[in-house]
Amino acid sequence: MFEGFFTVTKAPEFPDGFEWINTDEPLSSDRLKGNVVVLDFWTYCCINCMHTLPTLAELEKKYKDRQVVFIGVHSGKFFAEQDADNVRNAVLRYNISHPVVVDRKMQIWQSFGINAWPTIVIIDPCGTVVYKQAGEGRKEEISDVVDVLLEKHSRKGTLARELPTIHSSKKIPSALLSFPGKLAISDVGKIAISDSNHNRILISDLSGKIEHVIGSGHEGLVDGSFDLCKFFRPQGLAWNDKILFVADTENHAIRKIDFETRTVLTVAGTGVQGPWISPGGDGTSTALSSPWDVACKDDIVYVAMAGNHQIWTYDIQTKMVLPFAGTGQENIIDGPARDAQLAQPSGVFVHGDKLYFADSEVSAIRQIDLCTKTVKTLVGHGLFEFGHRDGHMDDALFQHPLGLCVFGETIFVADTYNSAIRTIDLKNNQVLTLVGKTEKNLLCLPDNPECSILPLYEPSDVKYYGDKLYITDTNNHLIRVFDLRTNSLNILNLK
Repeated sequence: MFEGFFTVTKAPEFPDGFEWINTDEPLSSDRLKGNVVVLDFWTYCCINCMHTLPTLAELEKKYKDRQVVFIGVHSGKFFAEQDADNVRNAVLRYNISHPVVVDRKMQIWQSFGINAWPTIVIIDPCGTVVYKQAGEGRKEEISDVVDVLLEKHSRKGTLARELPTIHSSKKIPSALLSFPGKLAISDVGKIAISDSNHNRILISDLSGKIEHVIGSGHEGLVDGSFDLCKFFRPQGLAWNDKILFVADTENHAIRKIDFETRTVLTVAGTGVQGPWISPGGDGTSTALSSPWDVACKDDIVYVAMAGNHQIWTYDIQTKMVLPFAGTGQENIIDGPARDAQLAQPSGVFVHGDKLYFADSEVSAIRQIDLCTKTVKTLVGHGLFEFGHRDGHMDDALFQHPLGLCVFGETIFVADTYNSAIRTIDLKNNQVLTLVGKTEKNLLCLPDNPECSILPLYEPSDVKYYGDKLYITDTNNHLIRVFDLRTNSLNILNLK
């Protein structure tokens, strides 16, 4: 029936001994017999996989009273993504409710013949693979296949008599912060924190005293007063005098926080994910795609548009939002900004006439000369070249960095999947691990490699202020402070 999509084959069995999330016991073909099974092959770094999750959530609601089971198959790209604890945190962060199997060494990926993230596979109630397609944005296609299978197998009497029951006793941790994403520190020492999974922005002083809570805490795209406005997993932040710009990532929008009027206003984005390639246009009329970070210089807001693999600009005066660097093709190719290729840029920082950005999917740190509008790679090599290696910039390796800042001749990098803070010495062309983990899972600081204080866990951002580094310790749900004078790492006690 669906040979146009895929040549039908018997679905391979899930291997024994694999770790499952969101279910108290492993699932098997026998247990799933009589149900339509939708498999989502994903990896938690991938922006296209992130875009697929809302589609799956909508379909899960549609079929919650039918014989349909959704299962995520997490086939990790990066080393860090092959760790079950890290996958479990990603499942919590993205509020995934369906069962997820951790695909050890990509064995399930290989058995199904998968070659791209994300890929959707649909198995009929008799255990036959009838659909396989890579790419995001296939809600109607998936729904059509499921509807036909339900109708066909209802007539044949091959649907399960009872609805599938999958029990999960998972507990969601409670803390003041929930997966904090990005930071921005004003000239007068006001710290803006994107409390991403609480859908709000916090403003504190350097002691941790919270001065403003911006956002109701509920998901949504609502402008207005600080207590009534809504965000949806906001990430990047940038001060522009007394204004704070926000990359409201899962609303696909840029928001402006005005502290004089105590209001939030959407300045770019429509609330709907934009197309892969877009010419841009008027801010509030142009759909964006997963803006992940922002940085300001003069009247320009630079946007790391992760979903388009580009850097965009928002002009505060003209209110236009436009592509600035990157063709939209995912790769690591330098040259003139509009001809260069980027790969899911997720952190931006302006220093002088240079814009530095963390190009996460190629594990690279790159720069754009704002005068010549040319892109240059400082550290990084390709989509599948990553690791944790210090040394000369030509040889060093990162693993999916998400945040960075620059002070003087030093770039500080939140090397996220290495759970480390690294430095790039632009004067001597050297990369060094400043804060990281040892093989014993203890925190390693310069001259104190056996220090047993809490290590970082997938930090998403780092910012310099007053001889200290402020770090979003994302999976620990904390803000950390590293004192560069004493080499000590502490917790910012928000209160």
